[in-house]
Amino acid sequence: MFFNRFPVAPAATNHRNTFFLGVCALVFSILSLCTTDGKAFDRSDTLLHIVQQCLQKDKPGYCEQCLVPERHTVCAGKTSCRATTELWTENAEYVAIRDIKMCGCPADFVHGLVLPKQVVTGIEDGRRPDSIWQFAWDVAAQRLPAEEIALAVNSKSRRSQNQLHIHLVRQKPGIEPLLASSVAGHVQRLADVWRWADQQALSRNMSEYGLLVMSAPRGGYRVVMTSDSPEYLFTRAVCTPQ
Repeated sequence: MFFNRFPVAPAATNHRNTFFLGVCALVFSILSLCTTDGKAFDRSDTLLHIVQQCLQKDKPGYCEQCLVPERHTVCAGKTSCRATTELWTENAEYVAIRDIKMCGCPADFVHGLVLPKQVVTGIEDGRRPDSIWQFAWDVAAQRLPAEEIALAVNSKSRRSQNQLHIHLVRQKPGIEPLLASSVAGHVQRLADVWRWADQQALSRNMSEYGLLVMSAPRGGYRVVMTSDSPEYLFTRAVCTPQ
């Protein structure tokens, strides 16, 4: 498996496992196993469900159809941070929302998600839209200094959701040594990120990978490919709860 390519110290492995268990617990805590009409609900489709059922809050039956209603909508029994969706912004193609990992965090902690409104399973899906990166960067730039922005997409085996989503987060401090064991490159335009990744994956025979995008000191953007989770490795993905 590709995420074993780069050795990880035992302590780091334990911390990583704790991280993923915590993330899963947070995501799953807001969901029931069935929708209100009694149909089974696959928890890995939570983000897809939000895109398809929870953005149009004025539609009839919204509270019954949406399991994670928009924060400003009054739906009985669904008012807490972890039980609601906080919409940041959207256009015809994409939506930006708060990640549930922001719940209970200090006011300056930032962790958002950008998703396509069309069905795109994940980083491996050939329907990945090129323009999603620019939309994600523009949203992140409204909340973080450009030099601190990290956009991260996890690989198929490192994600809990099967709708493509880009994490909008801060870089970890002292990130440079962490990048040494990963594949790094440069693109001038965000629209070229997927193309760069495809070329690198093909030349290195990597069937699975995650991506990190950051600003480059002299213009353009740095792109980092890793067989592990870029969200965990390179970003401040979680906070110390208040």
